[in-house]
Amino acid sequence: MSSLSDDQISEHKEAFMLFDRRGDGKIESAQLGEVLRSLGLNPTQADVKKALNEVDPKGNKRISFEEFLPIFLSIGQKKPINSSNEGFVDGLRVFDREGNGQISAAELRHVLTGLGERMTDEEVDLLVSGLEDQQGQINYEEFVKMVMSG
Repeated sequence: MSSLSDDQISEHKEAFMLFDRRGDGKIESAQLGEVLRSLGLNPTQADVKKALNEVDPKGNKRISFEEFLPIFLSIGQKKPINSSNEGFVDGLRVFDREGNGQISAAELRHVLTGLGERMTDEEVDLLVSGLEDQQGQINYEEFVKMVMSG
C-alpha cells in the first residue's frame, strides 16, 4: 500500500471531509484515529499519538488532508500482524512482574497450557525451544513476533 490511485485519493479525501466540521478542509487533531479507522485502518492509540506528535507536537493544530495522507500511508504500510501482536504482547505483559519485557518460561508454559485454547506440553516445548535465557526468562515481545511470523 505504498501509493494510492487518483480515485482512491479522491475517495479518501471525501471520507476525510466528512469529519471537517468547520468546512475549512481540516480536521481536529483529536479526530485523527477516528478518520483512520473510518478508512479501514486499525491504528493503536500509540500509532495515532506518534503520528500526531510528528504533525502537531503541541496537540492544538487542525490537520489538512495533505498532512493526513502521509500519515494514512505510513500507518497503512504497517503489517496487520503488528497490530494484532500488540494484543498478545499486552496480555503477556500482565505476567511481567519486573517490567523488563521478560516473563519466566514456567509462567509462559502455565499460560499456554492452562488458559484459553490450551496447548499441550509438547506444543509449548516446540514453541519455547531456544528462547529461554540462562535465568529461565523469555522476552515475550520476541516470542509473540516469532509465533505470529510463522
